[in-house]
Amino acid sequence: MAEPVSAAGENGACGRAVRVGTRRSQLARIQTDSIVEMLRALYPELHFEIVAMSTTGDKILDTALSKIGEKSLFTKELENALERNERENPLDAVVFHPKNCGKTLSLLPEKSVIGTSSLRRAAQLKKKFPQLEFRDIRGNLNTRLKKLDEREDFSAIILAAAGLKRMGWESRIGQLLNPEDCLYAVGQGALAVEVRAKDQEMLDMVSVLHDADTVLCCIAERAFMKRLEGGCSVPVAVSTMLKDGQLYLTGAVYSLDGSDSLKETMQTSVNYPQQSEDGPNDDVQHVGITAKNVPGQAQEAAENLGVELASLLLSKGAKHILSVARQLNDAH
Repeated sequence: MAEPVSAAGENGACGRAVRVGTRRSQLARIQTDSIVEMLRALYPELHFEIVAMSTTGDKILDTALSKIGEKSLFTKELENALERNERENPLDAVVFHPKNCGKTLSLLPEKSVIGTSSLRRAAQLKKKFPQLEFRDIRGNLNTRLKKLDEREDFSAIILAAAGLKRMGWESRIGQLLNPEDCLYAVGQGALAVEVRAKDQEMLDMVSVLHDADTVLCCIAERAFMKRLEGGCSVPVAVSTMLKDGQLYLTGAVYSLDGSDSLKETMQTSVNYPQQSEDGPNDDVQHVGITAKNVPGQAQEAAENLGVELASLLLSKGAKHILSVARQLNDAH
């Protein structure tokens, strides 16, 4: 979250300041600091103040994410409008207990316990590795790694590769899960800067940070999830790729145990030129994303791709799979 404010300098003169809100976790601070450093280099005349705050997801640590029932657990206190920035590796990663160093999931003993707070990961991996057990694990990255290393509860845990890399813990990654093994979460690996709605000054300021490929991938993924009415309480997964002006989106839905699933891939052209002239729809949002420096036609094509893929899955029975998954999750 970013908002402009006035700030008095040492000589008493009123200067320009930008207050940037972030979660208190170490990873959130690292990611926020990286964005603020880029903005400081671009706007040296401004003062950037980072304000840390606790979110709903940070405060509720004794309940599985899928059971809290809030789609914006870690952003509700921060959100207004989304801006996407360059995407880190979106894949999931396996971090092993020290005694299992050098192994892969397929080499772990039968009944080994794998920790994950994600229904999406658990549903896919239960089907691929039926000999393993999956249990919920909560806490920030530091807490989860401590639970893994200092106890015998888990043989391994599944985390986002992007978070581990940004924390400087890439060496802990024992196995990367390719999309063939585990499709990732919508928007995973992408950084977002949230600004107040209609705050044109801040939109202009952060728009220079946009990575066009990331914007289009995230728009397609978010449109897919929105059409499915997905969230933390149902297993919805994606994978995107942009190549030669074509955007490829793979999307899937799963039952909680992974036994029932639907998976399809669609593509569309996003090879459109940037319109130089301003227009009445210059700042149109696509599934919450305002990307002024990315061609509007390309954003619209990406959003339509996500909607069409979700509609295809719905026509094949995705609504029933997700409805049952939601009911079973609520019942446990």
